[in-house]
Amino acid sequence: MAEFEPQIIAFTCNWCTYAAADLAGTSRIHYPANVRIVRVMCSGMVNPMYVFKAFESGADGVIVAGCNYTDCHYIDGPVKCDAMFARLKKMVHVLGLEEERLRREMISTSEGVIFARVVEEMVEQLKKLGPSPFKIKMETLA
Repeated sequence: MAEFEPQIIAFTCNWCTYAAADLAGTSRIHYPANVRIVRVMCSGMVNPMYVFKAFESGADGVIVAGCNYTDCHYIDGPVKCDAMFARLKKMVHVLGLEEERLRREMISTSEGVIFARVVEEMVEQLKKLGPSPFKIKMETLA
């Protein structure tokens, strides 16, 4: 039996974290291919329903990543993201998911190495947790 390879969805801010992921790629920094990046204009604009849809569609983990407080093109995007993320963490427990399946990061444009490290850490963490309970339920229905 093959080792479990988690699937991660990363909602990344167009201006900072997406650019950091791009920098990681162009700099040939190795990180696991387990992540699928969804580019959003601002992490503060991520609707919690997008996160729930990612889990419903089989993601084992979700990262919401954006600018640092002083780098935001929209001024208060990280503050809005923090408020949304706090509510999201509470809702994840109601769904019966471990809070480690959801991660909030602030990664600036020049931090491609940090983006790669975050993905590596999350892959290792999810391997310890195993597949998402939603994924297991979906497989039993098929």
